[in-house]
Amino acid sequence: MLNQPGKAAIIGVLMDLGADRRGVDMGPSAIRVADLNARLESLGYTVEDYGNISVRNAEMMQIVDSSVKYLPEIKEACDQLAKDVETALDSGAIPIVLGGDHSIAIGSVSGLSSFYHKRDQRVGVIWFDAHGDMNTPETSPSGNIHGMPFAAILGHGSEELTHIGGFSPKVYPEDCVLIGARSVDPEEAVALRASGIRVITMRELDERGMSSVIDEAIWLASRRTAGFHVTMDMDFVDPDFAPGVGTPVPGGPTYRESHLAMEKVADSGKMLSFELTEVNPVLDISNKTAQLGVELILSAFGKKIM
Repeated sequence: MLNQPGKAAIIGVLMDLGADRRGVDMGPSAIRVADLNARLESLGYTVEDYGNISVRNAEMMQIVDSSVKYLPEIKEACDQLAKDVETALDSGAIPIVLGGDHSIAIGSVSGLSSFYHKRDQRVGVIWFDAHGDMNTPETSPSGNIHGMPFAAILGHGSEELTHIGGFSPKVYPEDCVLIGARSVDPEEAVALRASGIRVITMRELDERGMSSVIDEAIWLASRRTAGFHVTMDMDFVDPDFAPGVGTPVPGGPTYRESHLAMEKVADSGKMLSFELTEVNPVLDISNKTAQLGVELILSAFGKKIM
C-alpha cells in the first residue's frame, strides 16, 4: 500500500494478442524510453525492473476459437504475470504492470487477489477506460480478449481466464468502479447494469467533476478491502492528449482531469498496485501517449505540483 516512497516493481507484458491492432506489444518499451524507472527513483522509490513477459507473435499461431482469440497464449502470459505480481508483493514492492493490451489485467488482478486471498482479505479495482471490457465469448462481437478482462476477474466468461490462480471471482462487483465509459457494446451495457459495478460514464463525470467522482471511487474500492488496484487504459484519456491507442474515443477526460484522478489516488494511500495498458507506439505521435502514461504513473505514486 502506498503511503510513502518504498519499493516499486516494474513488470512489462509484450501482449498484443488480445487486441486487433498490432504494435501495442511495444508499449512497455515506449514507457521505459519515457524514463519511468529514473523518474520513480527521483521520487524516492527503489525500483526493481522484472523485465518483460514475452508472448508469441500472432503470425506464428492459428486462432482455434474465434469467439475467444488466442486463449491458450493469453492464459499462459496471464498465469506468469499473476505469479510475478505476487512475487513483487511478497518482496514488499508495489507492482507496476506495463502493457500491452488490456487483456493483461486478468493476470495483474489475479496476482494481487491471490496475495490477499491467502490473507483472508479482498481487493478493489478502479478501472479507467473508455470501454466496458465486460464482454464474454458469448457476447463479444470481435472475440478479442482485451474486451473481456473486467468480466473475467468477476468470474464471467472462459474458465481458463476466470480461474487463473485456482479460484474465482478475483474481485466482487461492489468493490469495483469503472470510470470514463463512453463506448459500450449493447450486450455489454446490459451486463454492466446487471453486475453491480459502479459505472461512472463520461456524462456523469462531466456533470459532477473529476474530484467528486474519484473520491467516490476510492471510497467504494477501499471500504471493504485491503486497498485497490488501479488499471489505466490510455484510451480513458481524450485522444487529443493520448493519440497512441488502438481504440480511441473522443470526449474523454483532459490532461489535468486525468492527473487529478491519479493525485487523489496517491493521497488516499490505498493503492496496492498499478497498471498502464494500450499504449501503441505505432499509432502515437512522438511518444506523446507513453510520456503522458509515465506522468500519470508518477502522479499516482505521489508526484505533486509543489
